[in-house]
Amino acid sequence: MHELESFASIRLTLQNRAALRLAQGTLVRQDFQQEVARFYDLFEQALSTGDPTHLDPLLRDWTSARTETELEVGERNVTALLKQLITISHETAREKLNPEAALDLIGALMPFYLHSIERVTTFENESRITYITNDLRALQTKVERLDRTKSNFTSVAAHEFKTPLTLVEGYSSMLSDVIPADAEHMQSLLKGIHNGIYRLRELVDDMIDVSLLDNNQMTFNFQPVWPNRILNLLKTEFQAALQTRQQVMEIRPFDGSNEHIFCDPERIYQAFRNVISNAIKYTPNDGSITVDGRSLPGFVEVTITDTGIGVAAENQDAIFEKFGQQGNVSLHSSGKTKFKGGGPGLGLPIAKGIIEAHGGTIWVESQDCDEVSCPGSTFHILLPTRALPSDPNLANFLNTPDIPTDENNELNDQK
Repeated sequence: MHELESFASIRLTLQNRAALRLAQGTLVRQDFQQEVARFYDLFEQALSTGDPTHLDPLLRDWTSARTETELEVGERNVTALLKQLITISHETAREKLNPEAALDLIGALMPFYLHSIERVTTFENESRITYITNDLRALQTKVERLDRTKSNFTSVAAHEFKTPLTLVEGYSSMLSDVIPADAEHMQSLLKGIHNGIYRLRELVDDMIDVSLLDNNQMTFNFQPVWPNRILNLLKTEFQAALQTRQQVMEIRPFDGSNEHIFCDPERIYQAFRNVISNAIKYTPNDGSITVDGRSLPGFVEVTITDTGIGVAAENQDAIFEKFGQQGNVSLHSSGKTKFKGGGPGLGLPIAKGIIEAHGGTIWVESQDCDEVSCPGSTFHILLPTRALPSDPNLANFLNTPDIPTDENNELNDQK
């Protein structure tokens, strides 16, 4: 009680000094004088009961009143304010009380001040976490909105490109019919136009596929497919590009490659083609691409390994994102199958979307990206080995016993 009497005797001086001194700083709001009075009211209650939690509601109010700027930069204004109140208490006690009473009062007040600083630190951390969480949510909303806008633009642009592209394609075909076959110069120009149309058509189709995947609108026609047949067809398709680049592509037989799985053959063909095209593109001349795999419980794994420039660790996820590229795109070649050939960065994202829509997954392994040592990369593709299609009607049809042939019916009639 002695300390409580000492505190009561100097309380008004404490309150006036705190309001006057702190009002000169940036820590004060317009109603700060009333807040200081409230602080010392609660402090006196805490001192009289020995319970420092009387101060908690005020400290929480002070902490929650911090501005967004203070939260953003992490300023601990309330903690600084409490430290100044401690200093003012020390000065006032030494000035107004005798040394023994001042020492006793300071010793009694310090546990309450330390508790207040500890609670403020907790409240500030909570406010900071809440602020960061809300900020991240707002940022996520902006990113999602931006992604939807980009997806919508891609979809609209792709469909808008199709109309003039169809016109150009139609008129070029009409020119092909009227230009004589022996007009070599004109035929060469038409060939260039057709090549440009083909590249544009591929780009538009890729943009449409990305839009379909983004909006979960891509449809799949599940049929029995043998992986080795798809891979052999791809080798035939890329033969001209491989010869031009003086590359070797080897398709090794592996467990599960000659067993049928149910998937969309056209889309899976497209996914594998995109990955192999990427391997050819980033492998220097005289390099090699090896297709191998293995059978796993419930899955068949196909690996596509190249002796190319590799993929840096920080880009191994980014290359599967829309429009993802590695390296300086301005230095890339314009040819699609030339070394570091051009492209909008949609091939691998489309392959990833198709494979994941089948219940599979794709990832890449590579030590680094180096155009001198060429560490190479390996793309892993996992596809589920479904014994039956996901469509129950097709599954029931395939499980139906064989229908007797006409010859068998005749034999039965004779019997």
